[in-house]
Amino acid sequence: MAPQPEFVSEPLTPDAGTFDALAMSQGRPGLPTGFTWRERHYAIAEVIEEWKVSEREFHRRGEAYYRKHFWRVRTDTGEIMTLYAVRKTKRGLDPRKRWWLYAIEPAK
Repeated sequence: MAPQPEFVSEPLTPDAGTFDALAMSQGRPGLPTGFTWRERHYAIAEVIEEWKVSEREFHRRGEAYYRKHFWRVRTDTGEIMTLYAVRKTKRGLDPRKRWWLYAIEPAK
């Protein structure tokens, strides 16, 4: 039986200047090549999966707005981590907290 992911939901600090420029030119968040979480650096070795989650924006005639983009990645240390980027932070939240670690699967 595969180990279950551990829910984390904590902000992370992406490596500055390493964002995927192609994704950003297409209006998507650009996944960085690495990040720091709990004072430890991780390099992204492989993107396993990518998806986005939409929410209805009623003040915009009910159109779908992709608020969060998720990536399931393998790090240089072997863990599989699910990261996400918030497209727009809500009022009152620190805009620097745009990148989050959602969950971790132990290294096999």
